[in-house]
Amino acid sequence: MARGTILLAAGGTGGHLFPAEALAHELIARGWTVHLATDDRAERFAGNFPAAAIHPIRSATMGSKNPVAVLGAFWKIWRGVRQASAIIGRIRPDVVVGFGGYPTLPPLYAATRRKVPTLIHEQNAVMGRANRALAGRVDAIAGGFLPEDSSAAGAKTVTTGNPVRPAVLEAAKTPYSESSGEQTFRLLVFGGSQGAQFFSDAVPAAVAMLTEAQRKRLVITQQARADDVARVKAAYAALGVDVQVSPFFTDMAARMAAAHLVVSRSGASTVSEIAVIGRPALLVPYPHALDHDQAANAAALAAAGGAEVHPESTLSPERVAALVGGLMDNPGRLATMAAAAKSAGRPDAARLLADLTEAIASRKSVSEFRKGTHA
Repeated sequence: MARGTILLAAGGTGGHLFPAEALAHELIARGWTVHLATDDRAERFAGNFPAAAIHPIRSATMGSKNPVAVLGAFWKIWRGVRQASAIIGRIRPDVVVGFGGYPTLPPLYAATRRKVPTLIHEQNAVMGRANRALAGRVDAIAGGFLPEDSSAAGAKTVTTGNPVRPAVLEAAKTPYSESSGEQTFRLLVFGGSQGAQFFSDAVPAAVAMLTEAQRKRLVITQQARADDVARVKAAYAALGVDVQVSPFFTDMAARMAAAHLVVSRSGASTVSEIAVIGRPALLVPYPHALDHDQAANAAALAAAGGAEVHPESTLSPERVAALVGGLMDNPGRLATMAAAAKSAGRPDAARLLADLTEAIASRKSVSEFRKGTHA
């Protein structure tokens, strides 16, 4: 018999859904029934989500300054609140957990109106707009990088880390192995749909500037937008470099474990996975990210010594070539970075978040939970 029901709410992107999926696996293993509330965009990522049911909820972003658009967004969100309230009334969750993104507003708001215990998880080092709107209403905040401090939000924050998927935990079992001399050097380059174009331009041009000996060692996996795949492949083919280019890799965790160096953006899930698996990284924060959260995420891993952070504006192809080539020729430095990244990883984040979720479901306070975990 199930212990009870938990409703997870997440925006329809991988950054929101992947940690929700990790928590779902942990909760189901503990005997809970899990439901997911999300939006229509989630189909790409939520196909294998381990939920008893997936509930599409109406929502809207609040980015426009047009009064008519703002009014329309409020109306859509309110319709979503009524829709979510009906679902909550039907499945009767013990707690509702939000993972950010505007689709979480209706379920979490509806839950607080119904006096259902609530918790939000913030993946980034800077709280997103949807979570900021909910922070004052919910019972607890779990943070990937957020601090526990004396501020209003910090007083009810527990730093759990970001849950990572089972595939990442499996990949973390692979130790880092140095590549030296003429040995193969595996370079992994990825940036998500918004951030990949810069890498499609800069990395092939940088590889062209490496020495012939360095190029012969390279085996590259690179994520690129569908529109860019053909030209990126052609650029590498002209250089005689072994490469796989695709808009999406389903086995990204295994590819990360195989890499000697990662070059990527610094979304919260990416930084957390790099740390748990323990791989050296050159992080390039997406410059147009709201609240500059990617820069803060990258800084957290860099402070541990597991990554170097380089603003996009400083990265000419010549600079990228110097950075990558320099690290290819310094395997000891890469091994040190890999160990430092691993030390910053939180492989137990899903367990900690599940512990907090169960505590809030049983109506314990954050201070009671903290006392229990530090007893």
